[in-house]
Amino acid sequence: MRVHFIAIGGSAMHNLAIALHLKGDLVTGSDDEIFEPSKGRLASRDLLPNEFGWFPKKITSNVEAVILGMHAKEDNPELLKAKELGITIYSYPEFLYEQSKNKTRVVIGGSHGKTTITSMILHVMHYHNKEVDYMVGAQLEGFDVMVKLTNENDFIVLEGDEYLSSPIDRRPKFHLYKPNIALLSGIAWDHINVFPTYDNYIEQFDIFLNQITNGGAIIYNEEDLEVKRVVEASTSLIKKYPYRTPLYEVEYGETLLDTPEGAMPIEVFGKHNLNNLEGARWICQLMGVDADGFYEAIATFKGASKRLEKIAENDATVAYKDFAHSPSKVEATTQAVKDQYPKKRLIACLELHTYSSLNPEFLQEYKGALDAADTAVVFYSPHAVKIKKLEEISLSQITDAFQREDLIVYTNPTDFKEYLFSQNFNNASLLLMSSGNYGGLDFDEVKELIE
Repeated sequence: MRVHFIAIGGSAMHNLAIALHLKGDLVTGSDDEIFEPSKGRLASRDLLPNEFGWFPKKITSNVEAVILGMHAKEDNPELLKAKELGITIYSYPEFLYEQSKNKTRVVIGGSHGKTTITSMILHVMHYHNKEVDYMVGAQLEGFDVMVKLTNENDFIVLEGDEYLSSPIDRRPKFHLYKPNIALLSGIAWDHINVFPTYDNYIEQFDIFLNQITNGGAIIYNEEDLEVKRVVEASTSLIKKYPYRTPLYEVEYGETLLDTPEGAMPIEVFGKHNLNNLEGARWICQLMGVDADGFYEAIATFKGASKRLEKIAENDATVAYKDFAHSPSKVEATTQAVKDQYPKKRLIACLELHTYSSLNPEFLQEYKGALDAADTAVVFYSPHAVKIKKLEEISLSQITDAFQREDLIVYTNPTDFKEYLFSQNFNNASLLLMSSGNYGGLDFDEVKELIE
């Protein structure tokens, strides 16, 4: 099959391009800019465009499908040419569904925990040599690619993002997968640039449940009251299986999971991750791995990239970076590190980087999110606020939102770095939470500082 990608450099798009290339399809693509790691990964497989920009001449009648990325605009010249020639145009999720119509589709949805749960499931399957197709939003240990598509595998495991599908398809991605088995981990208002009200955001999960095939199953976190309400109110003809956080304890910086065979040490920690683990166990059971097999495999799971990822450790200090940016994720991650190292001073640094987190109205959702930290620091870039065309945010708005009088706020990357590198990390834990990099912070330098 000959497939052309418009905006091939995106995180999701370039992984799908590589997956189709490995499957044997003929892949081409365009983009006006491509950054690492996408650039290097595409180049290593001879998929990197020879020059950047949009070239309608690439769209010819022998192209069988065009996949349109979110980075492209509605008036993209390649898109217009594809429409003119009558070529089938897919969004990313539409194409994934097209490739998996005859498979058992397992979709992991929720405002948080999606990547971790999907990663846990794939780790367990890989451990037991069970081949499945998949799409996950993070690089995993033991996996070369983040998307895998085959003709022969029976299952496909999909991380179900609620963000929009493409510039010309405004439906959330997870509405398009039509799962046979689904999981819902939690609901907490996010993506306010797309879902301006809480009720509008909640509605997307109602629709998600309605897309589950008749006779299918939903695994849901009953400790999340919104999830419990939405699932139990659904009248879809589906099976409903609730799950809760399993029993566990923390001893001397090690988390011990309660299992039928006794307490078992595991690599991941934090109540939210233990809750994720239990959801993954239910899914694996429906995919043919029993509890004993699950526990044996999950004991070796070290986490997904950028999800509570340990970047440095010595006898007195430990440092983690985490993708957390939404209020619920920030609160859960901060509390998890404090619970894991209760005798260490926790320095928690959060970058407000996303559209939602930089919105003055949404800021109020962060109340108490950093309370578990001994020292709480927030960094944001006024330049990023301008780029996103948002209202200016004052330091007092940040402090008022978090409801913490001793909150430290930085807006200059150099000042933040100087502060960080001046700290005494003896008997301390450092937590860096961001979907960005604090205006150019080199995490390797942080690693060297501690090690």
